[in-house]
Amino acid sequence: MVAVGNSLRIHRALELENAQLRHALASRVVIEQAKGVLAERLGLELAQAFELLRRAARSNRRRVHELAAQVTASRTTPPEIEELVCAGRDAVRIGDSS
Repeated sequence: MVAVGNSLRIHRALELENAQLRHALASRVVIEQAKGVLAERLGLELAQAFELLRRAARSNRRRVHELAAQVTASRTTPPEIEELVCAGRDAVRIGDSS
């Protein structure tokens, strides 16, 4: 009887872990797609696209996965990202003029 109870607990724990891993993988796929989209739209390297995505999500108290899903769902770049891109361009212009 104890062995059956332990087996059921282990089975439930493995099912939960499996579900968590599937969710993490699905999130990662969306993030990778968004990196590619941003790299193409903005002429960035993949690492730069991820940093921009991460920074925009953090600045706006959003999850990276949520913002990545928004990037991949639309032909336009989310305003949270556009704001950072514009701010970066302004900073470069200011630095160049001095």
